[in-house]
Amino acid sequence: MLQKESVEELDAQTASLQSYIRYPEKQKKLYKRTLFVVSISQIFGGAGLAAGVTVGALLAQQMLGTDAYAGLPSALLTLGSAGAALLVGRLSQAFGRRIGLSTGFMIGGLGAIGVIFSAIINSVFLLFTSLLVYGAGSATNLQARYAGTDLANSKQRATAISITLVFTTFGAVAGPNLVDVMGDFALSIGVPSLTGPFILGAAAYILAGVVLFIMLRPDPFVIARMIEATNQEPSVKGHLATTEHTENKRGIIVGATIMVLTQIVMVAIMTMTPVHMMHHGHSLGAVGLVIGFHIGAMYLPSLVTGVLVDKLGRTVMAIASGATLLLAGLIGAFAPGESIVLLVIALSLLGLGWNFGLISGTALIVDSTETATRAKTQGTVDVLIALSGATGGAMSGMIVSGSSYLALSFTGGILSLLLIPVVIWSRRG
Repeated sequence: MLQKESVEELDAQTASLQSYIRYPEKQKKLYKRTLFVVSISQIFGGAGLAAGVTVGALLAQQMLGTDAYAGLPSALLTLGSAGAALLVGRLSQAFGRRIGLSTGFMIGGLGAIGVIFSAIINSVFLLFTSLLVYGAGSATNLQARYAGTDLANSKQRATAISITLVFTTFGAVAGPNLVDVMGDFALSIGVPSLTGPFILGAAAYILAGVVLFIMLRPDPFVIARMIEATNQEPSVKGHLATTEHTENKRGIIVGATIMVLTQIVMVAIMTMTPVHMMHHGHSLGAVGLVIGFHIGAMYLPSLVTGVLVDKLGRTVMAIASGATLLLAGLIGAFAPGESIVLLVIALSLLGLGWNFGLISGTALIVDSTETATRAKTQGTVDVLIALSGATGGAMSGMIVSGSSYLALSFTGGILSLLLIPVVIWSRRG
């Protein structure tokens, strides 16, 4: 009897999923609902992401007593996100976005809790281990942008990416500006003040995971795979099939390169800005303000950026990314350390250039993949992004310690110019 009921329930679920293939209106409704659910999770995910960015370097500086390794938290966070990106991508490919994304956010929340305990017992080993785990939230927050594209057509993809990213702004801007409040809260419960943002991060990541686990039904990636399998024509053999494969491979390489370069430049300069500011006598609140503007510029322009990427093209916006990052690096390099205004401008441009690169690169990856391998490929590309961020974060502290913040910013700006030959190569293809 129970077996019969289970079979009937399974048949009902299959019929419900099949209805999304037969009725385009249901697909459109699910597309809009998916964007709404992912956007809600991104509000919480953005707050969790901003916590570690704002005070991670300061916490390491305090516990280690030197600036030379202040870039390590960012490096460890992004290194941890590399492994998590691979895990989330594989889980999403096998079980759908719901399982992959909710698992990643939950792991990130556990990492934030570990950071809090490391500060309480003053354990550098636990701090570094927890930052690796905490990186899972960052990777998941980034991969969530793909969920909105699963049911989008080719002219909606960049816009869909941008909608999910723009909602990250609410949490990402709020996080740094709650540094003082959360620091006071941490002191009130008897823990170090710099753990306050990580208390916020733990709660935010766990809530993001809960929202996705409960509300992301039916799974958009599962539906997209069913739609593609139903509509797929027999394989085309010969020269045409080879050409399409080459074009797809080229698109993946170009999209990944754009995002890797923008990530290196953004993470390197952003990581050492709080330390640079503290050396010039700025308060923790001022640091939070500058980082808040930076993270706001990373996500808030997304709605406009998405439309521009869909209308003007992926390569045009990739060139705009390189030019914007160059300007950010030059302003950051030559601005007086005492000038909050110029630091806000430099870090805002840094975030904007990253935004241009991320959305144009992501759209290229989605354009160049099919659902049979899409989530797995996206996870692999995000591993490269995370590793590039880890490299930028680790090297930033050493460059500043051995030379200066000016040298770091100037080098980052010049490095961003490499985007131009990459784009030229893609156009020739």
